[in-house]
Amino acid sequence: MSAAKIKVLCVDDSALIRDLMTEIINAQDDMEVVAVAPDPLVARDLIKRHNPDVLTLDVEMPRMDGLDFLERLMRLRPMPVLMVSSLTQAGSEVTLRALELGAVDFLAKPSLGIRNGMLDYGELIAEKIRAAARSRPRQARRVDAPAPVPLKAPLVSSEKLLIIGASTGGTEAIRAVLEPLPANAPALMITQHMPGGFTRSFAERLNKLCRITVKEAEDGERVVPGHAYIAPGDAHLKLARSGANYVARLDSGPPVNRHRPSVDVLFDSVAQHAGRNAIGVLLTGMGRDGAQGLLRMRQAGSMTLAQDEASCVVFGMPREAIALGGASEVVSLEDVAPRLMALAAASGRAQRV
Repeated sequence: MSAAKIKVLCVDDSALIRDLMTEIINAQDDMEVVAVAPDPLVARDLIKRHNPDVLTLDVEMPRMDGLDFLERLMRLRPMPVLMVSSLTQAGSEVTLRALELGAVDFLAKPSLGIRNGMLDYGELIAEKIRAAARSRPRQARRVDAPAPVPLKAPLVSSEKLLIIGASTGGTEAIRAVLEPLPANAPALMITQHMPGGFTRSFAERLNKLCRITVKEAEDGERVVPGHAYIAPGDAHLKLARSGANYVARLDSGPPVNRHRPSVDVLFDSVAQHAGRNAIGVLLTGMGRDGAQGLLRMRQAGSMTLAQDEASCVVFGMPREAIALGGASEVVSLEDVAPRLMALAAASGRAQRV
């Protein structure tokens, strides 16, 4: 008996996009478009009728804005949503807001040659739909929710590093880790799978929310405490040494595990240059990028954490790392930040003895 197909409902005011999404999705053996809608009001009735597994949603539509609809949907009937919009490319702030509201992931429409462009990344669309179907829908954090109570900074040397990798669901997971960190936390380096043009807005948004300084990494800059450095969306981020200092290096080499930036590239460089001075964390994400790198970090003497299945949006990358033996501990998302501070403090005490 064959497995049931993933049921997809496509919501877009463009008839061309609706037709292209239907063509791409129905060409896959494991999914099908059960209905299409030109706006959220039509979609609301179709959701009740077809009970889709995944909703693809445009942002700019008549009668109701896509973000308004998403907010209501995630409050009343949480379900996996993949944003598909031209605005997610030009307006990264819109994309980040959609992810905050509970969307699993996003895909930008090509700006030119829409038909060929959509067909060219048909497999990517299918992969993101598969990941969304396996994801755990989550409600957005309330706008008026209190900021996390800041954690106490550990007394450690300036060489201590916290290294984070993430993919699908990672933007909100990273925020959950960074928000409670104290202003003088150890330096962080972060690779989040995200296309070019989005990571700067992501860093700026986090910088407004966090006590630490969050920025997009620049080639050759010193890696210092109280700062988080996010890999640009079109370059690998690496750790390097310059005399007694750690520095960030950007590499425009080919994709690794089909990603640039790649988590494995960052983790491998940390294993080479930091070893026991680093603590690695692999958060929610589709695929296996970062699993081998986390193992290499652990083999180099780093403490390594993997996010547990229950708190992941997609339990792909952490699962692979755990299976390989790359994680010295498996922790829930809410425990990552306090555990990082505790491990940094314990490591600092051990180094001073």
